[in-house]
Amino acid sequence: MNNFIKRTLSGTLFITLVIGSILLSHITFTAFFAFICGWTIFEFHKLTNKQTDINVNSYLAVGGAVLLFICSAIYVSGDKRFPVYSVYGLYLIIALISELYTRKTNPIHNWAYFILGQVFIALPFSLLNFILFIDDYQPVILLAVFVTIWVNDTGAYLVGVTLGRHRLFERISPKKSWEGFVGGAVFAAISGYVFSLFIPQINLINWLIFSEIIVIFGTFGDLTESLLKRTLDVKDSGNVIPGHGGLLDRFDSMLLAAPAIYLFLTILFH
Repeated sequence: MNNFIKRTLSGTLFITLVIGSILLSHITFTAFFAFICGWTIFEFHKLTNKQTDINVNSYLAVGGAVLLFICSAIYVSGDKRFPVYSVYGLYLIIALISELYTRKTNPIHNWAYFILGQVFIALPFSLLNFILFIDDYQPVILLAVFVTIWVNDTGAYLVGVTLGRHRLFERISPKKSWEGFVGGAVFAAISGYVFSLFIPQINLINWLIFSEIIVIFGTFGDLTESLLKRTLDVKDSGNVIPGHGGLLDRFDSMLLAAPAIYLFLTILFH
């Protein structure tokens, strides 16, 4: 019971912070999610550095991730017109050059994992800024991304526990089932219908497509992180959220869903 209460309270606080930061203002979103992005990539490199001969400078990686996120926030908001991404590009060059002076045993692998973290973690987080400003300022559309992920996860869990018989990807995630996947897709479709009532500028068909894109790519994002943890033989990426693991565990579905949904929204609006 104590563990259940702890999970409930920490989960409720986490969801409240995410929703509040998105709806309050662009500034609160940027500040909160820049922190989340940095912490998530720190957890990622904390895991990958467990391998022999891999020793990426986690703080340098965090700096790059936060810089990319903030550059994206500045770019999409139109606050500054100078080429903000050149700052991030210069940072990457310096980070790669710094490996020349560390005398580590496997610099090529360090370079590879550093870039992987930027692509796998920092880039999807940065794309959230573009979703937020997909058509001027659209906080509800960005919120819909996270709500759909949460609804899908909840539906998949409830249906999977109740009816799950056929394994979805047993080699990587033994508990996931096809029944749970379908259940999550149905729940997500219902959430898409609800959002169509509040944002009529996107019609019902496109809201349903929006929801199922998140279901498909969110599931692949979850499986990708499960593959990472299984390969490294760890259960959770961290323990920052009591009872829920680390931030990488909480945002794994978003990592592949964000690029896919941004592409869909770009086609839809432009």
